[in-house]
Amino acid sequence: MPLSLTPGVLSELRRIVEDRGLITAPNQLQTYECDGLTAFRVPPAAVLLPESTEQVQSILRLCHRERIPFVARGAGTGLSGGALPADGSIVIALSRMNRILNIDIPNQQVTVQPGVINANVTAAVAPQEYFYAPDPSSQTVCSIGGNIAENAGGAHCLKYGFTVTHVLEMTVVLPDGEVVTLGSKVPDAPGYDLAGVFIGSEGTLGVATEMTLRIMRKPETVQVILAAFDSITAAAQSVSDVIANGQLPAAMEIMDRLSIEAAEISVHPNYPLCEALLLIELDGPQAEVDLQMATVIDICKKNGAWETRLAVDENARFLVWKGRKAAFAAAGRLSPNYIVQDGVIPRTSLPAVLEKLNAMAAAENLRVTNVFHAGDGNLHPIVLYNRDNPGEEERAIDLSLRILDVCVEAGGSITGEHGVGREKQCSMSYMYSDPDLETMQRVRRAFDPLNLSNPEKLFPTPRICGERSRGAYAPHPIEASGIAEVF
Repeated sequence: MPLSLTPGVLSELRRIVEDRGLITAPNQLQTYECDGLTAFRVPPAAVLLPESTEQVQSILRLCHRERIPFVARGAGTGLSGGALPADGSIVIALSRMNRILNIDIPNQQVTVQPGVINANVTAAVAPQEYFYAPDPSSQTVCSIGGNIAENAGGAHCLKYGFTVTHVLEMTVVLPDGEVVTLGSKVPDAPGYDLAGVFIGSEGTLGVATEMTLRIMRKPETVQVILAAFDSITAAAQSVSDVIANGQLPAAMEIMDRLSIEAAEISVHPNYPLCEALLLIELDGPQAEVDLQMATVIDICKKNGAWETRLAVDENARFLVWKGRKAAFAAAGRLSPNYIVQDGVIPRTSLPAVLEKLNAMAAAENLRVTNVFHAGDGNLHPIVLYNRDNPGEEERAIDLSLRILDVCVEAGGSITGEHGVGREKQCSMSYMYSDPDLETMQRVRRAFDPLNLSNPEKLFPTPRICGERSRGAYAPHPIEASGIAEVF
């Protein structure tokens, strides 16, 4: 137990959230020692389960007074270690703040607490023919608060944009306990876009406790087509050609043979068995979609698609997307262990980069399956391995991080929607210069000068991060000696 979490502090925390909102038993704390990235584990000193903004505010005031680091946690589905506890930190789990507070159909807005599950927002407004657009693959279990921390996207962000596009206003508790409102329910409010700064900051600037979301009217029609190719390069070329033709599908996704096989075993979507499957969803007015679909099919066939299959009804579309969204979990059918990576490249680089990744995997004698948001170049290579084989896990981690280097070298990014968290801290130095990182640190310090809010995340720590080997975190000798600069 850290020195700051004394029996007196624990008593104060218990008064804030009562007995039912405080977890200290070691066997119960194990649930919170990692998120979806299970390679990193740190047991928290305690877990708090607040139910209101006022309780969060009281917790953060106490943390500020006692200099206790804290980590906010949504559903724990993150894949970059963003909700990994810091040494001696408490975890503020927001799962009990799960109420939909207001539905305002005339203004196309919904106000929710951070623990509301993503898919439940759409479920709440579907009877009025509206939907919430961001749809990460984990949308049936991930929470809106976590989506805001990572600026989550999903298959349909190609047309509708990421989470930042759909959050209008937030109530945020800053690390010193001050409650502020960021953003505005009114369009185009003047002033700095502080909501835009907060969204995607991975919990390093405070805790969002209420948020007003933009909802959208359901399109008149939705059509999904499956196109089967003999190579992933041909499928990727079709994606570039569709965009170059002036079409803007709601979603364009690619799955390779391994991910198709895993999805078939897992949820039986009845995909054609091929080397690469391209899923394209078009939505809008019926006449417009019919015309777009004819164009898309023609492009796919010119690139060698040997089957184009239209999902004929709502059930068929549901099955198509069920298979795609199950792809990450289905990887467990292929290998006892795997790493889901997340990088972005320019769309036109897809064919060349995918060929390079295949060559890198072959050189390491590791299998990599690819399933990704092809429309915006957001790759999700899944590195398969068996940690029981000596050295294989280390090689898998190293390969997954070198894949990010390739993304940066192609003009892309080390993350599209999963965030940096603990996993990719060292890769930040590969993507950004020291002045870039210094500027970001100044922004963070403006919100959190004591570095209490989700510390040890996002930024390279220490600054000589790039000198040490990749893999599970271990303190650099210079860091351990107290010489290195640590933010």
